[in-house]
Amino acid sequence: MNHCISKELVSYAKGTSSAIALEDLKGIRKRTTVRRSQRSRHSKWAFSELRRFIEYKATLNGVPVVLVEPKDTSRVCPICHYTDKRNRATRDVFRCLSCGYTAPADYVGALNIRARVAASQPIVAPILLGATSPRALAGG
Repeated sequence: MNHCISKELVSYAKGTSSAIALEDLKGIRKRTTVRRSQRSRHSKWAFSELRRFIEYKATLNGVPVVLVEPKDTSRVCPICHYTDKRNRATRDVFRCLSCGYTAPADYVGALNIRARVAASQPIVAPILLGATSPRALAGG
């Protein structure tokens, strides 16, 4: 299953000239708690295996992979940036207590991961984008 998921993700990213952003889930089993009925399922899913498959397939295809800190990605409002554990009253729904923004929780997490990657990218100098003359560099 992880091979299929990683292949699809890398293929899509390559086709759209995009990078892949992942939460750095190293140590997730130590940080999370689950109900007794979910323990078996939780312990069997290979988070690190999926990440390794994505990373090696992305490298082969020239697709950048960026890791972000997972802290609060599902608790921060992507609109007003208010952070509160109570923004996630249920597993599936995000509702900001400050501005009232409501959306599926996974979608909100993805928006926050994308925003963190965008904020961490360096500004590319105009010369690297093909501007070679002083006039072009000055914006004229």
